[in-house]
Amino acid sequence: MKRQRETGADRSDSLTKVAGKEQQTSEFDLESFFPYQVRVFYSDVTRALAAVYQRDYGMMPAEWRIMAILGSATTGLQATEIVTRSSMDKVVVSRAVKRMEERGFLTRETNEADGRSFLLELSASGREVFQDLAPKLKAVESQMLAGLTDQDITDFLRVIEQIRGNLSGLSESSVA
Repeated sequence: MKRQRETGADRSDSLTKVAGKEQQTSEFDLESFFPYQVRVFYSDVTRALAAVYQRDYGMMPAEWRIMAILGSATTGLQATEIVTRSSMDKVVVSRAVKRMEERGFLTRETNEADGRSFLLELSASGREVFQDLAPKLKAVESQMLAGLTDQDITDFLRVIEQIRGNLSGLSESSVA
């Protein structure tokens, strides 16, 4: 869905063009609301990937995300690091880690550096699952990106970073 805004001195009278239809920008249209579109996009991407890891291993999205993070790490990670890297809630991470431990996909070792926390790593079984799933999920990614040029993908990722930068500058007090 392409979104174009007319530019002009009188912003109060500006129109938004979405899918060929003009609408007053003062009206709230959920279908053209950017955060809604991002959420729908996220759900579509997650569903496409989940079809593989749920079918093959009965995993939930949080479990796959943890597996991908640990599978890409060179050393064990604390749960707090997984929370940060995944942007998942710590309760979601904790529950997923517990399920993965019960299934034998990961191990928990005392962190020698502080003695209080634990380092999580994929077990041999977890590593095998990761190595089986990674190329399958890369194939899904290739299907998602079919028809896009390298420049399209680079531009898309640049826009994502720009929006994330814009968001980092927002605070509750700066939004009226």
